[in-house]
Amino acid sequence: MSALKSIAMPRSPVAPAPAERLVPELAQACVAAAPVIVLGSGASIPYGLPGMGALSDHLISSNPPLPDTEHSDAWCTFMTEARRADLETVLTSVRLPEALTRHVVNATWDLIAAADLHAFEAVVRDQQHLALTRFLRYLLTSTHAELDVVTTNYDRLAEYAADAGELCHCTGFGHGYLRFRQKDPPLRFMQSKKPARTVNIWKVHGSLDWFHGPTGTTPLGLPLMPTRLTGYSPLIVTPGIEKYRITHDEPFRTILANADRALQQARGYVCIGYGFNDRHIQPKLIERCIAEAVPLTLLTRTMTSAARDFLLGGRCRRFLVLEQGTAGTRAYCPDYPDGVELPEPDLWTLSGFLSLVT
Repeated sequence: MSALKSIAMPRSPVAPAPAERLVPELAQACVAAAPVIVLGSGASIPYGLPGMGALSDHLISSNPPLPDTEHSDAWCTFMTEARRADLETVLTSVRLPEALTRHVVNATWDLIAAADLHAFEAVVRDQQHLALTRFLRYLLTSTHAELDVVTTNYDRLAEYAADAGELCHCTGFGHGYLRFRQKDPPLRFMQSKKPARTVNIWKVHGSLDWFHGPTGTTPLGLPLMPTRLTGYSPLIVTPGIEKYRITHDEPFRTILANADRALQQARGYVCIGYGFNDRHIQPKLIERCIAEAVPLTLLTRTMTSAARDFLLGGRCRRFLVLEQGTAGTRAYCPDYPDGVELPEPDLWTLSGFLSLVT
C-alpha cells in the first residue's frame, strides 16, 4: 500500500480586526508617538475662518486701483477666471502687476483678520472653545515638554489654542508688543528651572500678525489690530506665481527650515483639514512615511484627490483617515482601503477624534 501523501490545503485570508476595535487602536498608536500636528484650512473653517471659496468671492467684489489699461485688463482676466476655476489655479495662471498683487495680499488680510478677531473673542469668553487646546494639553501631559505644529494657515488659532491651555508658544518671532524675528528659533522657555511646555508653530505661509515695515526695516510681529497699520505690509504668502519666490526670503527661509526639521524628525503625524496640496509641507512628510512607515492620521470632511492618491495608493503603510460619512464617519486604513462606515457621526472632527484617544 502506497504511503499517504499530505495535501496542503489553501489557507483562507485572515480577516481584518473589526473596525470598531482597529480604529481606536490606530488612533491611539499615532497619538502615543507624540506626533507633529499639521493644520490645513479645514482646521480653521469650523471656527468661522473663510475658506478659498469665500476669499475668491471677496477678491472678485473688491475694488483695486486700476490706473491704466494694463491693470484693468489683468484684473478683468482675473475676475473672469476666478468665476469658473479655483482661486489657487487662477492666481497661478494669471500674472498680476505688482500693485494688484499687493491688493490681493491686503484684501486677503482684511477678510481673514476680521474673522480671526471674532474667533479670538470666542476663545477669551471660553478657554475650551478650541478643541486644539485640549489636544495640545493632552499631548504635553506626558514627559514631552515640546511639540511642533506645522500650518499653511495665516490665522492665529494655533496660538490661541496654546495660550488658552496655559502653554508657551513660539512662531519664530519674539514675545511682547513689538516682536522681532528670531534668527535662531525656537525660543526656549524655562519654568521653575525646567523647560516649560512649549508649542512651536511653524507658519510656512506667514501670519496675520507679521508685517514688513517701511523700506529697510526688519520683519515685525504686532498685536491684534482691526485694520492694517499705514506703511506696513502683511507678511503672508497668497497663492500664485510669486508664492515660491517670496518664501526664499526671511522670515520664511528660517520658518521653512524649522518646519522641515520637525517633519523629518517626526515619529507620527496628525493632519487636520489638510489636503496634501502644498509643496512646502508634503515632500518631507511623504518621504518619511514611505521610508520609515511612521503613523499618520488624517481628519477631514472630505479627502482631496491628492490625499487619496497618497494614502490609498499604497505608498503610505501606516495610516488612518477619518472623513465625514453618509450617516456617520467613514474610516480608511491599510486593512480597510475602501473604507468602512462607523456609526459615530463626528470622529472626523478633532473633538470627535479626542473621544478615541483621551
